[in-house]
Amino acid sequence: MKIYVPTFVHKYRFYVLTLLGLLIWTIFFDGSNLIAQFKLWQKLSDLENQQEYYVEELKKVKEEEREVMGNHKSMEKFAREKYLMKKTGETVFVIVDEDNKSVEKVEND
Repeated sequence: MKIYVPTFVHKYRFYVLTLLGLLIWTIFFDGSNLIAQFKLWQKLSDLENQQEYYVEELKKVKEEEREVMGNHKSMEKFAREKYLMKKTGETVFVIVDEDNKSVEKVEND
């Protein structure tokens, strides 16, 4: 049984084999092969998603900062809730409701 080889492949077999070898080398063995490129693409996608998350968190923190720094009473409330600061002679309780918002209750000793 005779295998038909196109005349182009037969005539330029050195170039075809060299090109085939080069393609195999760059796909599997090179430092920037397709497998590594795919992993890097996935990592880039994950980092872009994390960037979006942190941008949203930054917006929330800036909004909270604007609210706290604009009013002395809210600044005092923030310090008591986040850092558990208190005045002398008082006990501070931080209570959280269903919406995860804090409700302040202060008892004097």
